[in-house]
Amino acid sequence: MSREETNRHRKIKEFLYQIVVHMLVFTVYAFTRNHPEITGFELASFANYTIIAFFINYFVLPRYYKNRRVFELILLSVLSLFICILIEEGILEPIFFPENRGADIRLFWTIVGVLPKLSLLVVFKMVWDMIYMRKELDELKSLAEQNELQFLQTQINPHFLFNNLNNIYSYSLEGSPKTPKIILGLADMMRYVLYECKEDYMPLSKEVTQLKNFIELNELQLEGRGEVKVEVIGDASRYKVAPLIFIVFVENAFKHSASSLSDGIKINIVLEITNNGELLFTCENNFSEKTSTDSLSKGIGLTNVYKRLKLIYGDQYNLQLDDSNSNYVVKLLLPLKK
Repeated sequence: MSREETNRHRKIKEFLYQIVVHMLVFTVYAFTRNHPEITGFELASFANYTIIAFFINYFVLPRYYKNRRVFELILLSVLSLFICILIEEGILEPIFFPENRGADIRLFWTIVGVLPKLSLLVVFKMVWDMIYMRKELDELKSLAEQNELQFLQTQINPHFLFNNLNNIYSYSLEGSPKTPKIILGLADMMRYVLYECKEDYMPLSKEVTQLKNFIELNELQLEGRGEVKVEVIGDASRYKVAPLIFIVFVENAFKHSASSLSDGIKINIVLEITNNGELLFTCENNFSEKTSTDSLSKGIGLTNVYKRLKLIYGDQYNLQLDDSNSNYVVKLLLPLKK
C-alpha cells in the first residue's frame, strides 16, 4: 500500500471515528435533560461546540501542541472557549430563549455547561492522535530492527567469504586437488547466504545442510589432525530458526583448535530438538591451555551474533560459554518456529 493510500485510509477512519464520538457526546448531552426530545437549541449549540472543537483539534493542536509552544496554545484555547461562550450567550440563547435565558448573562453556568462538552471533543481527538502516534512509533521501531538485522547480516557474509577465500588461495598455491571441491562448497554456501537468507527465519533443515557444508569446508584444513562429529537429534524439517547463527560458533571452534593444536583435534556439534519445541545447540572443541580464549568473544562474527540473537529472540534465548579443562563449550538454547 502506498503512502497516499495509507493516509487516505487513515483520514477515512478518523472521519468515521469523529462521527461516532460526536454522536456519543451529543447523545449524552441531549438526553441528560428532563425532557427526552432533541430541541433546536441543543442542535445549534452542539454545532457551535463542533466548530470550535474542529478549530482547536485541526488548527491549534497541530501547530502549537506538537511544537510545544505552550503560551500560544493556552492563549488560543482560552480564546476559542471565550468565542464559544460568546456565541451561545450572545446569539443562540437570545434567539431560542428571548424572554428568560436570553435576557440574562449567566457566564458561570455557561462555562460549566460548555467546558465539559468541548473538552470531551478535544480529548477524544488527542486520544486518536496518541493511538496513531504509538502505532507509527512501533512501525518505525520494527523497520529499524529489520534494517539493523540486514546490516549485521551483510557484515557476516564478507567475514565468512574472506576466511574461505584465504583457504582457496592457500590450496591453489600448493596445487591441491581439493581446490575444486572447496570452490564448489563455497559457491553453495554463498548461494544460500546471498539468495536464500532473506528472512528472519529459515527452515532448520536447510540451516543444518549448510552447516554440514561449512563443516566439510573447514575439515579440509585439519589435514587429518583430528575428527569432527555432527549429530542432529529430532525432525529438523518441521521447524524454522534464525539463519547463520551456528556457523559463527563452529567457525570459532575450528579456528581455535586448529591454531593451538598440532593433532588430536576434537570438535563435537549437536543440534537437539527438545520436547518443548526448542533447539539446544552444543559446540565443543578442545584447545591448548597455552592459548587464550579471550579473542573468541571479541570477533566480528560473535559480536554480530549477540546482536542478532537479541534483536530476533529478545530474552527468549539462553547462551552459555565455558572454557574449562581445555575444552571450549558453547550451549545455545533457542525457541523454534513451526
